[in-house]
Amino acid sequence: MSPIAPPPAGWREAADRAVTRGKRIDRFLPFLDSPLSLAGYAYGTAVGWVWGSLWSTGRVERRGGLWVFRGMPRWAFRRGGVCVGGCYLTGEAVVTDRVLAHEAVHARQWRRYGFLMPILYLIAGRDPLRNRFEIEAGLEDGNYVPRVSPRERVRPGAPDDPAR
Repeated sequence: MSPIAPPPAGWREAADRAVTRGKRIDRFLPFLDSPLSLAGYAYGTAVGWVWGSLWSTGRVERRGGLWVFRGMPRWAFRRGGVCVGGCYLTGEAVVTDRVLAHEAVHARQWRRYGFLMPILYLIAGRDPLRNRFEIEAGLEDGNYVPRVSPRERVRPGAPDDPAR
């Protein structure tokens, strides 16, 4: 049994709508994947380095393209950790390859959106099941929803339903 609580009914549809809404917004945003957004990513990484250097009491290492700062005090980040630019700041929990894959997507989002990333993330909301950035990074890898086998993902009546 997974220690992660099952999400409410209808969460996938709401998640799909959040991602679609985010893509529509992106069409109106200037400077995506530009030298300016790269400068925002570099600034975010510098902020992550400073914050991590100040508060990390654990090991600092380069993994999965990220600088991982461990041993951060619990008040310094939400949930399991936070990605700031190219830095992943976390506490004492084991950092799995799946969590790193999730956080690496956030680092790519920082490169794409640059200085806009914190603002857009805030607008997307605190609910990870409706936050397009968490959804795009992978809710299962981020430990927001329980991991399910591919067989369990088949929706009744869907084209890939073997009972159909």
